[in-house]
Amino acid sequence: MINRLKSLFGASGSRSFDESILREAVIVDVRSAGEFAGGHAKGAVNISLDQLEARLDQLKNYRKPIVLCCASGMRSSRAKSFLASQGLKDIHDAGSWRNLP
Repeated sequence: MINRLKSLFGASGSRSFDESILREAVIVDVRSAGEFAGGHAKGAVNISLDQLEARLDQLKNYRKPIVLCCASGMRSSRAKSFLASQGLKDIHDAGSWRNLP
C-alpha cells in the first residue's frame, strides 16, 4: 500500500533515466547538510532545497545535466519542478541518493 501511494505521488524508490547522463552530470543532493554528512552519492554537491533559489546562478553556470537526489524522492521532485520553472533544462530526478551508483 505504501509503495503504491509513493508511486502515485512521485516518491517511488527508483527513477528511470539514462544512466549515461551521470558521466557528464552534476549530482545535486537537496537534503540538509546534516543528512548529506551522513552519507551521499560519490561526487554529489549539497544544495539543500531551501537554498536552491539563492544558488540558482551557480546551478545555471554548471552548463551540464543536473541529476537531483534526496532521501526519498519528494524533495528532489520539488527541486526539479522549481528549477524547470526557472528555465533550467536537462534536469533529472533520481529520487533517493541510494538509487545512484
